[in-house]
Amino acid sequence: MSERTIEPLIVVGVDGSRHSRAAVRWAVEQARLVGGRVHAVMAWEWNRNPFAIGMAEAQFAEQEAVTAEEAARRKLADTVTAAVGASPGVPVFRRVEQGSPAQVLVDASQEADLTVVGTRGYGGFKGALLGSVSQQVVQYSAGTVVIVREDGDKDEDKDGDGDGGGA
Repeated sequence: MSERTIEPLIVVGVDGSRHSRAAVRWAVEQARLVGGRVHAVMAWEWNRNPFAIGMAEAQFAEQEAVTAEEAARRKLADTVTAAVGASPGVPVFRRVEQGSPAQVLVDASQEADLTVVGTRGYGGFKGALLGSVSQQVVQYSAGTVVIVREDGDKDEDKDGDGDGGGA
């Protein structure tokens, strides 16, 4: 009786930033090397107004939430395609989940063999070495985490000598 093997699962956090595109490229290449599959995960949050108690307000809020989720789905699809093309050569599944990005990725890490994130996304300070979501994923993930720097980190290398520093 032969034992069925399951391909390794690599979860990669995506927010549409160039750092997350680099993380997607790295995750797909790693999946190619290990015969794995990739789940590209994007989180979206919707905060309902707790004071909107009327039926019309509730329906409007529900419609806006659907619109926000659909926008996240489109952004995820566009980011993955921009990073690795339409046929990356390994299975890449797109997952959009409601919740804070760090918590969604930590939860996804429970089923992953490897979790991949970029150094930082859209938020935070440009000079920060690591974004808050990446820090939380490293701290609370259920398994191994890889943090991928953007290809070349061009913005960090102001003088063009490759060391990341200025003058």
